[in-house]
Amino acid sequence: MKIAISSTGRDLESTVDIRFGRCPFFVIVEIEDNEIKSTKFIENPAGKLAGGAGPTAAEAVANEGVEKIITVNVGPRAFGVLQQLGIEIYQGNGKIKDVVQLFIEGKLVKISGATGPMHLGLGAGRRHGRGGP
Repeated sequence: MKIAISSTGRDLESTVDIRFGRCPFFVIVEIEDNEIKSTKFIENPAGKLAGGAGPTAAEAVANEGVEKIITVNVGPRAFGVLQQLGIEIYQGNGKIKDVVQLFIEGKLVKISGATGPMHLGLGAGRRHGRGGP
């Protein structure tokens, strides 16, 4: 089985990115007999899109043959596309390697609806995505 995890970086020590559609990377993990068989890191082609990031990200992971997603938040449009594609979504937070182990152990919660608003992570806060105090 293949799962995709929204990631802040390109290794298993990276953390789960809170955004599905706008995460910088996805970790594609293949699990066989309750063990990690392989890992692959891909750039999220939707990470910097002005609009439509969720559906674009959903299609990108579907093209990798993913059956399940692990993330913190998923918006309504991404949720709809993933649901249509038959891809299940689980909520997990922390280091990628730890979250994968929790998934294998059946300890992650399956998401049954959108958990975040559209356009999460577009810099709509005070600093408009530019950081700073």
